[in-house]
Amino acid sequence: MKTAISRITLPALLLAAASMFAFCFTLAAQQPASNSVDTQRDAMRKLSFLAGRWSGPVTIARGPGEPLHLTQTEDVQYKLDGLVLLIEGKSTSADGKLLFNALATVAYDDASHTYRFRAYHDGRYVDTELAVPANGFSWGFTAGPAHIVNTMHLTAKGQWSEVSEVTFAGNPPYHGVDMLLERLP
Repeated sequence: MKTAISRITLPALLLAAASMFAFCFTLAAQQPASNSVDTQRDAMRKLSFLAGRWSGPVTIARGPGEPLHLTQTEDVQYKLDGLVLLIEGKSTSADGKLLFNALATVAYDDASHTYRFRAYHDGRYVDTELAVPANGFSWGFTAGPAHIVNTMHLTAKGQWSEVSEVTFAGNPPYHGVDMLLERLP
């Protein structure tokens, strides 16, 4: 005995799913604006010192051998009316060749009272918490036997100083990345 369910085709199932998604999205859009948006926007203002274009030297240590000496640029912009910070970082060699390119977003989760940092590079991403002390930030993650912590602060001269410390399996940490950026006009 066949049931009515067996006669539903894949296109009909996809259409039903799309209709349900559209209906739920419409209901969500009709909800009154929440005060949480104001809370999120206020929290994101703590990172306003980052907005703009930055450039300067970066040194990258990749194990034994000579470190790479490159030029780093960071383009930092608020998006979605101040709810998300978009950061694009690029490292270029002396001849202008692009050697590193990453994109990150920062947003504030008012339910958990935390900043979320999500960075994309080379087909991978990291999703982690971002700490936001005065005039700085830090974030970290574990990848296999390595633990990486990135710490940024503004110097007394208003420069973006950032260090990545890498620890392998309980060994002392070493600086994987050192950069000192100036705000561009």
